[in-house]
Amino acid sequence: MALVRVRRVAFVGCGIMGAPIASRIMDAGFDVTVHNRTKEKAEGLLQKGAHWAESPAEAARDADVTFTMVGYPSDVEDVYLGKDGILDAARKGSWMVDLTTSSPTLARELHDAAAVMDKHAVDCPVTGGQQGAEDGTLTLMMGATEDEAKVLLPVLQAFGKSVHYLGRAGNGQACKLCNQVALASCMVGYADALALAQESGLDPDQVIDVLSGGMADSAALERLAPKSVVGDFAPGFLSEHMRKDIALALRQAEDVDVTLPGADTAFNLYDVLCQIGGSKLGTQALTLLYADEATGTAAGLDWSLLDADPYADASAAASQGAQGEKGAPSATDAVTGDAKVRLVSRTRRASQNGEA
Repeated sequence: MALVRVRRVAFVGCGIMGAPIASRIMDAGFDVTVHNRTKEKAEGLLQKGAHWAESPAEAARDADVTFTMVGYPSDVEDVYLGKDGILDAARKGSWMVDLTTSSPTLARELHDAAAVMDKHAVDCPVTGGQQGAEDGTLTLMMGATEDEAKVLLPVLQAFGKSVHYLGRAGNGQACKLCNQVALASCMVGYADALALAQESGLDPDQVIDVLSGGMADSAALERLAPKSVVGDFAPGFLSEHMRKDIALALRQAEDVDVTLPGADTAFNLYDVLCQIGGSKLGTQALTLLYADEATGTAAGLDWSLLDADPYADASAAASQGAQGEKGAPSATDAVTGDAKVRLVSRTRRASQNGEA
């Protein structure tokens, strides 16, 4: 039986993004049941009136729509296909909407598996960050047509300012990966610019104001660069998730046979940041790779955690880079006074061995 109206909503994953999205859905008048691996993260929602479920399956069992917002593709597989998973538990005719940034291939597989069971599974990743989730102004990328997913619109409007229908399963994820590739390059761009400004004796706040008024402007520059300047590295979006997203984009690029040198660079830098203790910091912590060691240490970074000697990598990069070897590691070690900037670029080993 086709779903006519959404009344009961399940939400699995109550983290930085999931909790405020679920809260917005509750504010819109929907009856919400939540599940999270650690119940503590859902306490705010429970105090607000949400129902608790002991498993993803229990959350989904009576829901018209089940939303998921988890960390990694492996987490998506687990909550949908694992023991006490959503796919088997959801009732016929209901919808499952994955908001996680994940794999286009996995999205298509879940869609096809659900269709065989007379259920609906769609990918709908979002962009706009924690603030957008709290304000209900996220941009949504739906791997379906508008006609197919029209029944979901009232609940989507509870937390999104716009819904873009990309036509078929997996396309929402592919579009989100394009977004992350562009965002990652913006992050690297403003980090480079702030480093150059500082070493040139310029006021970083003034430089941000100047750049924000011209062609160099970006949401990352306006919202995150000021946080970098004052040393606010609290996560609105985790660095380890940015690394994961760029790794997914690079895999997608390989699948469609396109080279993304900017994304390669961004991945390498975020990989280093995560290795030296910055995985739980916000993405704006990328600028710490340019800071002196004392500043990095104060933020919780430890360069000794790197599993490779940056000077040895630099030497190897010089010889391999001269030969134009695809995927060769590279490194830069720039010294200005007492401040040592060690930006170690590596291969995609983290994505290949499952770290990303």
